[in-house]
Amino acid sequence: MAFPPVLFTLALAVSSEVGMSKFRLAFVGLGGMGQCAHLRNYATLNDCEVVAAAELRPILARQVAQRYGIARVYRDHEALLAGEKNLDAIVAIQPFGVHGRLIPQLLGQAPAVLIEKPLASSVEAAERIASAAAKSGTKLYVAYHKRSDPATMWARRLIEQWQQGGQMGAMTFVRITMPPGDWSAAGFSHLIKSDEPYPPLEKDGPPAGMDAATFKKYEAFVNYYIHQVNLMRHLMGRDYRVRYADKSGRVMVVGGDGVTGVLEMGIYQTTRDWQEAALVAFERAWIRIELPAPMVIDQPGRVTVFEDPGGGAEPRRWSPVLPPVHAMRQQAMNFIAAIRGESTPLCQYPEALDDLRIAWDFIRKQAEP
Repeated sequence: MAFPPVLFTLALAVSSEVGMSKFRLAFVGLGGMGQCAHLRNYATLNDCEVVAAAELRPILARQVAQRYGIARVYRDHEALLAGEKNLDAIVAIQPFGVHGRLIPQLLGQAPAVLIEKPLASSVEAAERIASAAAKSGTKLYVAYHKRSDPATMWARRLIEQWQQGGQMGAMTFVRITMPPGDWSAAGFSHLIKSDEPYPPLEKDGPPAGMDAATFKKYEAFVNYYIHQVNLMRHLMGRDYRVRYADKSGRVMVVGGDGVTGVLEMGIYQTTRDWQEAALVAFERAWIRIELPAPMVIDQPGRVTVFEDPGGGAEPRRWSPVLPPVHAMRQQAMNFIAAIRGESTPLCQYPEALDDLRIAWDFIRKQAEP
């Protein structure tokens, strides 16, 4: 069989056409995730230049700008938007509890905006963002970095080949396991810190009619497991709905167009390791993806493939050798590719809105008798 093409956007990190102008990016937020998950990747891509940043802590802003060569810093996003014109994109890495108020102000100010997951802290806030995005014409992407891990990208291409060719039968099952563990993996070792007090931010708050306890439970699930809710759909290649919610909150069963999915959460925990994995099963084959800790550097996931097509063919188990690129960096390359109009695995806001609806269905089903 023809093997899937490997990482169709990796070249973005090492090549730019002679004379091509770089993409002009602005950052809104230079905190821990802003610096270590995003900025340090964009700042070292040949194809883009971080020309400006907004940060509420002025000392931190100056220190980060000096390290990463950012020409201009602003006290907040309003000052940045007033001072910067002709931006190609904005990367806004903020607590998701303020997305409903902040993100609509950024839309229409650049052709593309990237924000951290999830889209918002509630379906209602996310719907306001979605409405603003549709009116603005800005392409709004949500940073589900697991979709950009080299292992996931590689596996998704093979899944598409099997679905189109039919040689391994139909997809039957997807299982994602994500126990709590050491998600940082020393990824914050280069973080510039500040003792400056963080100014209070007005949060979106719970939607009308939702009590505080339920909202807290919903936010906790969204904060920790929305990545897997999204990854389930990405691997299935189709929408799905919640069929069962375990009362303990450890298992969610979903279904979509003949495929069953299971999300296993918190069934055990680790202290020095990260053991996230996804299994995608077909009638005559399976793919297993093992993903590294979210903040790991220069390390992709691993893929194992098992094929037993029948008809006298010899079954085999094998693994591709993937390049040493971590998911956050590949995500940055994919965002630049998306700005160019190229196809990428990035998630846009309609899908991210559906993720929050799935999360709410899960919380509601847990409460059913």
